[in-house]
Amino acid sequence: MTETVATGSKPFSAYERMIAWRYLRARRKETFISVIAGFSFTGIMLGVATLIIVMAVMNGFRAELLTRILGINGHVIMQPMDRPLDDFDAVIKRVDALPGISFAIPVVEGQVLAKGNVGAGSGALVRGLREEDINKLQLVAKNVRQGTFQGFNAAGGVAIGTRMAENMGLGLGDRLTLISPDGDVTPLGMAPRVKSYPVTAIFEIGMSEYDASIVLMPLEESQLYFNQDNKVQSIEIFADKPDDVDALKKPIEEAAQRSVMLTDWR
Repeated sequence: MTETVATGSKPFSAYERMIAWRYLRARRKETFISVIAGFSFTGIMLGVATLIIVMAVMNGFRAELLTRILGINGHVIMQPMDRPLDDFDAVIKRVDALPGISFAIPVVEGQVLAKGNVGAGSGALVRGLREEDINKLQLVAKNVRQGTFQGFNAAGGVAIGTRMAENMGLGLGDRLTLISPDGDVTPLGMAPRVKSYPVTAIFEIGMSEYDASIVLMPLEESQLYFNQDNKVQSIEIFADKPDDVDALKKPIEEAAQRSVMLTDWR
């Protein structure tokens, strides 16, 4: 039994080089035509090089987008429409069982004014998460520079980024003061809620916006701070393939077993 191996001209073979040289080399009576061919060849070469460079930059940006931005934010955000998400544990169990879903986490979010040891304070985004859910966010769990997330649920403290720690002069054990405009109702109107928390961990995601503005707080503590007793504001769902979120929306709506609004990462 014999095997037949297909053979053919290799890329940039002698024949192809001969044809290219035929139209690029100059003749005595066709010098101007050769100059035009040279300019055309240079233009095509620059155009192809520009296209390759732009595609490489865009592919790199997309990889950075998916890794950094979506490393801490869900691919699909589920928010309630008819009633608060007080049954989030049951909803998460049903969503986690769907094919194509990596995991889902409950989140309580709120804008606050954060103040440390130095500076006048700045705006910050508080994200209430459970310790087990933070460990699923590898971009955060694997980039702890100081402290630890072990015992985060019961630590009574918060985790901040390196930029926020530097800007506010904070270290482990220092107290971060958070001021929320949605506080307690008094006879004189709404009073802002002011509370300080010890810093138990300092992380570095690698994006200055996140490292300077995000405060991670235990979920139960954030529910108390933002008056969200036994409920969450949203469920963030992480897919195995972020590009396939369109196909996942209908199964997620059916698994929710309630009226919800879904927003994907795009």
